[in-house]
Amino acid sequence: MNLVVDLHTHTVASGHAYCTVNELAKAAKEKGIKMIGITDHGPSMPGGAHPYHFANLKVLPKKISGVRVLKGIEANITDRQGTLDLSTTDLAKLDIVLVGLHNDTGYNPKSKKENTKAMLNAIVNPLVDIIVHPGNPAYKVNLKEVVQAAKEHDTLLEINNSSYHSRPGSKERCIEIARQAKKEGLKLILGTDTHYADQLGLFPEAIKIIEEAGLEEGDIINTSLEKVKDFINSKRKIKEEILNKR
Repeated sequence: MNLVVDLHTHTVASGHAYCTVNELAKAAKEKGIKMIGITDHGPSMPGGAHPYHFANLKVLPKKISGVRVLKGIEANITDRQGTLDLSTTDLAKLDIVLVGLHNDTGYNPKSKKENTKAMLNAIVNPLVDIIVHPGNPAYKVNLKEVVQAAKEHDTLLEINNSSYHSRPGSKERCIEIARQAKKEGLKLILGTDTHYADQLGLFPEAIKIIEEAGLEEGDIINTSLEKVKDFINSKRKIKEEILNKR
């Protein structure tokens, strides 16, 4: 499976990652990755980037080392209402908005019903593009409801390559997400969750999961640069409408 886009990467601005934007772009070029997302952790993450960091991402060029660079965030869900830890205006100005549930960012693991409500409320937010590591067993959710909502609201779900090691127990839940997605006709995205440049563009565990679930290359959006561009552009229109109303 040929994956040409990696939208889940972190720089030193995340507080617990170890490379710069330039180092990530260089690694992407060397590995044949055409587009990356710079998606540092939101402000509520301990050690995470300040809101000014995200507001100032506009200074980055669109291409570095010949690689298209999207300016983004991995925002945190901070309560059951799906509230995110960056302002609506700042989120709407970004190219890509990833969202996840993380400990010590305002919303710690609760019941399956409460976790599902928090994730569903984030999915329906038109500013949200991708829900990251939804198979995390620490935050159990109703996977069927999550997949159906993602399909309805044009939100991607991620199969996270690093979860195999960092979130034990994710594999079985990710396989179920993939099977449900296939059933509902929802495209998935694979993410490396890179915290060091050598990890960028490597998806071996995520690929094993989708193959075990019976998915093929056409079921994964980041096997095609054009598919990713089309998705980003369609969501960009929504964000521009939100900005124009403010």
